[in-house]
Amino acid sequence: MFDEILGLPAHPLIVHAAVIFAPLLAVLAAVYGLAPRTRAALGWAVTTLAVIAPVTVLAARQSGEALKDGRFASVDGQLGQRLADHQSFAVPLLLSTLALGAVSLGLVYVSRGDRFGRPVGTAVSALTVVLALVAGYYALRAGHTGATAVWGS
Repeated sequence: MFDEILGLPAHPLIVHAAVIFAPLLAVLAAVYGLAPRTRAALGWAVTTLAVIAPVTVLAARQSGEALKDGRFASVDGQLGQRLADHQSFAVPLLLSTLALGAVSLGLVYVSRGDRFGRPVGTAVSALTVVLALVAGYYALRAGHTGATAVWGS
């Protein structure tokens, strides 16, 4: 399922969605958490990205596994190490994006009409910002190590 798209390896095609949506979720969720005035304008985008970003990261991870198994299973040496470095960021990126998505949805819900009071809203906002930083870090590292694996140092 994640091997090819129209005869081309799926990973280089799918990964571009994750490269866009995961950092975009991180940035918009952080802004949503830090700047309450933006919430009316950003609520729909954060909600949509909270669902889409983890799905694209999962698809990128699965297609990367398929690419490695299908074309790079026996690679070793410097390229093998670069691929292993890149692959090591897949699960942390997926987990942090899933967590950010869930907490972002929670923040949107909590902030609508200030349902749970200011302390809860502040705590969820702070958690959202922390998770946005974590997800952003892993998106950057996964992207950088992937580019290094393909294009060299």
